[in-house]
Amino acid sequence: MKQGKLIIFSAPSGAGKTTIVKHLLKKFPSLSFSISATTRESRGDEQNEKDYYFISKEAFLHKVAHQEFVEFEEVYNGTFYGTLRSEIERIWNNDQHVIFDIDVEGGLRLKRKYEEHALAIFVQPPSLEVLKERLTGRGTDSKEKLAERFIKAEKELNYASKFDVILKNFDLDTACAKAEKLVGDFIES
Repeated sequence: MKQGKLIIFSAPSGAGKTTIVKHLLKKFPSLSFSISATTRESRGDEQNEKDYYFISKEAFLHKVAHQEFVEFEEVYNGTFYGTLRSEIERIWNNDQHVIFDIDVEGGLRLKRKYEEHALAIFVQPPSLEVLKERLTGRGTDSKEKLAERFIKAEKELNYASKFDVILKNFDLDTACAKAEKLVGDFIES
């Protein structure tokens, strides 16, 4: 199997990592998005096999038992997310580098597993209050789910220093420009 590089973007929900990753995918043809598997239902206009592999909890746990994930976790109570080994292999076999939009703990697991082949970037929001406003403004989650996300976000912000780089997203255009430089330099190294 060929081996490329991995670019990992992690942050609490609402920090802007998905927007930054989508921007980078347009700028770098050598990048391909790693589609995560999840047991949650799709939201909004999300599509199976494009945004996520939406699978049942039973199917997910079967894949766990057969060691088909390079990393996985129960991100929220009863909701699992993970990176399939076959997804990374698919991208590398196409002579591309993998870019991830992944939760904080999953991002750190990938960094530990792939070490120098991985660049782990933590996207830091302006503040917890701004993060809460963004999540509430989406209108995609119940009050209970929002409360769960807020608690998780507070915890995740404490992990920032464990990443290779902290990318402050106070202004999206500036954050995207800095991300382009970081990713471009890493791919060329």
